Amino acid sequence: MSKDRRQLTDDELNAVLNTETARINWLELQPHFARGQVIQVDAELDLVAVAKELVRDNKAQFETWTERGQVAGVSNEQAQAWYDQKADVWAVVVAPWVLVQTAAPTTH
Repeated sequence: MSKDRRQLTDDELNAVLNTETARINWLELQPHFARGQVIQVDAELDLVAVAKELVRDNKAQFETWTERGQVAGVSNEQAQAWYDQKADVWAVVVAPWVLVQTAAPTTH
């Protein structure tokens, strides 16, 4: 049985979260958005670092990010824009939350 994420060292937790981070189409996240479980992370922040602080229950850091507007629930307007664009986002799950960040467009 694997350790609880909260018991992992920072390096172990970084490794786990990195492997669980994926690019996903916004359309697939609609049920989570409807339940109010999606948190948008500003592109200036490292998605894995934010996820790690959530696992560590670092309320002070989250308050700072929230006050700066760097971490927030996804607005209806943003959700609609991503839906209309069929956009991809980077996502990582820290149950019950799904943290998302705008993904750069891919070039073919």
